[in-house]
Amino acid sequence: MSQLEWTSVETGPLTGTIVVPGDKSVSHRAIMLAALADGVSRIDGFLEGEDTRATAAAFAGMGVRIQTPSPSTRIVHGVGLHGLQAPAASIDCGNAGTGMRLLAGLLAGQHFDSVLVGDASLSRRPMGRVIDPLARMGARIDAEPGGLPPLRIRGGALRGMRHALPVASAQVKSALLLAGLYADGETEVREIHPTRDYSERMLAAFGWPIAFGEGWARLSGGHRLRATDVRVPADFSSAAFFLVAASLVPGSDLVLSAVGLNPRRTGLLTALRLMGADIVEQDRREQGGELVADLRVRHAPLHGVDLPPALVPDMIDEFPALFVAAAAAQGTTRISGAAELRVKESDRLAAMARGLEALGIAVTERPDGADIEGGAIGAGRVDSRGDHRIAMSFAVAGLVAGGPVRIADCANVATSFPGFLELANGCGFALSAQAADQR
Repeated sequence: MSQLEWTSVETGPLTGTIVVPGDKSVSHRAIMLAALADGVSRIDGFLEGEDTRATAAAFAGMGVRIQTPSPSTRIVHGVGLHGLQAPAASIDCGNAGTGMRLLAGLLAGQHFDSVLVGDASLSRRPMGRVIDPLARMGARIDAEPGGLPPLRIRGGALRGMRHALPVASAQVKSALLLAGLYADGETEVREIHPTRDYSERMLAAFGWPIAFGEGWARLSGGHRLRATDVRVPADFSSAAFFLVAASLVPGSDLVLSAVGLNPRRTGLLTALRLMGADIVEQDRREQGGELVADLRVRHAPLHGVDLPPALVPDMIDEFPALFVAAAAAQGTTRISGAAELRVKESDRLAAMARGLEALGIAVTERPDGADIEGGAIGAGRVDSRGDHRIAMSFAVAGLVAGGPVRIADCANVATSFPGFLELANGCGFALSAQAADQR
């Protein structure tokens, strides 16, 4: 059996202007709401990743006509709020936790039953945090022990209610709001910390009456969605690897175009600036209801910080990249309040700790975080555990390592960032891919 392995080596300055793929979170939601809208919607900047394609395929399997006139564009012929058809087979979410959790909420109120399945990684991710509050709305969802997929959903009547979420999660909030579209009465979600508001903004853009603010959202059932055109901003999580890379590689001066700057998404930007990064926002503007800007990042020496806990929910997907920045910084970086990282595509706290240790960096791992002693990153082999963000983060580490960094199990990068290798090498990375025999 063989799998994909990368080798990343030290390189010169990263320069030029690049465009990273469209935002994955926005792409998922745009397909879902366009499918449920009355009329035809156009989505430009759609992420051509395996996760988002799985979501599009799910709706195609429920009778929604979706055209692809060109790469990163979708024309969605909406079927209306109650126009979905029962799928002929299980709905395969692939590696997409966002897709599965949001679909669970949306499908709970349908007039048909459905089954959500995923790949080996997604099948290990607990879904209880979304199943339990949906059940309080009347949803009937069965799962494997521990709340693991597959999810067997028996569609039926739902009732609106007030939810106080014990863990900050935009995915759970979004699932409840989507269920609320079909519920009798009002659905309100309150959070212990404000999370990204992509669903709220997009529901409003599609014409659904919704009220929301910092840490809360409220809507009632019984309305309609109207078709609209969506321009998906460049994904901040994808930009994160280049922000860290250009900060670390001497002489770098790199511009990332039209990056989404949703304030509940950009905690890494604040964290890197606290560490001394030189990142400037240029041409701030609104695109499809979201703030975007061109980000110019130049090399700057970084220093360790005690990461403010308030930043954690706003950068939960960017922690692997931050770990690499901390490893190359002077001094110690302390992270706490990040236990959520243990239930992502991999246990990201453990994966990053073990990987950095394999490269000679001292890491003290704790249940909800880690202390990272900045130092000289050495050569070595690390295991990405099939996690796309782990793989791309160690590709960045290789740029400033004392020798080649070999990264195992990289195929899943295609779930979120197709073309990463080509784009990275185009701006100055020295990254190669090869098959690795696994016995």
